[in-house]
Amino acid sequence: MKISIITVAYNAAQTIGAALQSVANQRHPNIEHIVIDGASKDATLEIIREHADRVNTLVSEPDKGIYDAMNKGLARATGDVIAFLNSDDRYASADAISSVVDTFERHHVDAVLGDVAFFDPKSPERIIRRYRSDRFTPARLAYGWMPAHPGLFVRRAEYVRTGRFATDYRIAGDYEMIIRLFSRPELRYRHLPEILVHMQTGGASTAGIKAKLQLNREVLRACRENGIDTNMLKILSKYPAKLLEYLSRYILSSDAQKSR
Repeated sequence: MKISIITVAYNAAQTIGAALQSVANQRHPNIEHIVIDGASKDATLEIIREHADRVNTLVSEPDKGIYDAMNKGLARATGDVIAFLNSDDRYASADAISSVVDTFERHHVDAVLGDVAFFDPKSPERIIRRYRSDRFTPARLAYGWMPAHPGLFVRRAEYVRTGRFATDYRIAGDYEMIIRLFSRPELRYRHLPEILVHMQTGGASTAGIKAKLQLNREVLRACRENGIDTNMLKILSKYPAKLLEYLSRYILSSDAQKSR
């Protein structure tokens, strides 16, 4: 099974090396890595070229935003399955892709949902929160729930059926895409209870209150444009459960320290 991994980058010199290396480290033998750079003005392109032997496709040109860049990646992907790895994220282990492939082959599904661990860029080894994708079901789209996007692997045929990312979203274009993918009752998916990706905090969707407000407004719009009955109160109701993810991590860390 061939896996296409798409990495979108812009001025990511501080982080993209680790992202590229985490793909190069994968033990699965059939990976296509596509990097779409938005004509970065820092050393991003130089770093990508240092990994040229493991990057199958490189595009460096101005784009109209992250979802336009993702569409460029989709158009070039030739794998059986497609995933997106952000330029400031990295795969959690060298066996992450192998575990995903094994799940596809054993369960004959259209999508695999893995977990993502958030880390503080100042302390990369310290996990702040585990984003559990098993909390997601299509019925929860109306409540703002989605599987962790960097841990989502979808057959390319499903993207062909669903179409491109909507480029008039700034933050929630991935959410809008997930609505279209998972609103089809025939789509088969399975949760893989492993942390597949370590995701850095501070990205577009996690960068403070202002970003959260815009995100939730776009989530509301995505639901309404795709015929999902919801309101802002429903969407905001997901935050207590997300707070529990932080608290559970804190409790586990405290217990581990006490047991030493």
